[in-house]
Amino acid sequence: MRSDYWDQPAFETVRPRRLVAPIVFNSPHSGRVYPPRFLAMTRLDHLSIRQSEDAFVDELFARAPHLGAPLLRAHFPRAYLDVNREPWELDPTMFVEPLSDRFNTNSPRVAAGLGTLARVVAENKPIYRERLTLEDARMRIDGIYHPYHAALQKLLSEAMTGFGLAVLIDCHSMPRIGRHGERAAPDIVLGDRYGTTCAPGLVDLVETVFTAAGLRVARNRPYAGGFCTRTYGRPQHGVHALQIEISRHLYMNEATLEKNAGFEIVRGLMERLMLTLLGLDLVALAGGPAMPEKAAAE
Repeated sequence: MRSDYWDQPAFETVRPRRLVAPIVFNSPHSGRVYPPRFLAMTRLDHLSIRQSEDAFVDELFARAPHLGAPLLRAHFPRAYLDVNREPWELDPTMFVEPLSDRFNTNSPRVAAGLGTLARVVAENKPIYRERLTLEDARMRIDGIYHPYHAALQKLLSEAMTGFGLAVLIDCHSMPRIGRHGERAAPDIVLGDRYGTTCAPGLVDLVETVFTAAGLRVARNRPYAGGFCTRTYGRPQHGVHALQIEISRHLYMNEATLEKNAGFEIVRGLMERLMLTLLGLDLVALAGGPAMPEKAAAE
């Protein structure tokens, strides 16, 4: 089966002219290029199919390469393929063929309809008119999912080689939590898998940047970090991973998916966060090994 992205890139690595810090920014859910074949397969209208997007998150972090850190961003939408899942988390009810034991068909994410190939978008709306074929799943997973993770791993390896450690900032957005006007609802959720994927000092610093801007910050509830955070975050091996969830109401209209007056404010705050991280002695903050002489001299 020919790739749905045969005529355009499914994702993009935006590199800085010069790498100034061991930080990699990843936006896996902000893709908004919907292939015509996929749209013909869905029962949803154009606005409904977009409800699972982390809309504009890649734009909020777009300054990263200009400041000296790479940005990996998806162009494919989350409703089409979710790279923040295991590679073969598939719902057997979605496919014409039976799924063998090699597929993970029993995860909580699959049960919720949000596997590697999602069954539903927000508000539990079914995506597809008819069942899919395994050939279709393999086209997406072998052709896009695996290359995406290879690109992410390459960026982290380059950071490790140059600086002796790597930091993954996994960038997401979330629906507004709680009822309108509820004071306790967080604006930002930081996920480090309950302290297992990132040095505490780094998480503390990120939280301070947001609280200093007047935002309410929660940790690990309700989002502790997905597949990328869990898989790449290995502080004992010098790789730290932190998931950042930004409440969408801060920068967009959640119903129409249009940017609101807060967009530039939030984008400016993310630039402040990036400048703070890029200006740090991350090796000391993360308690990692000394920086290699080559990197220190650059």
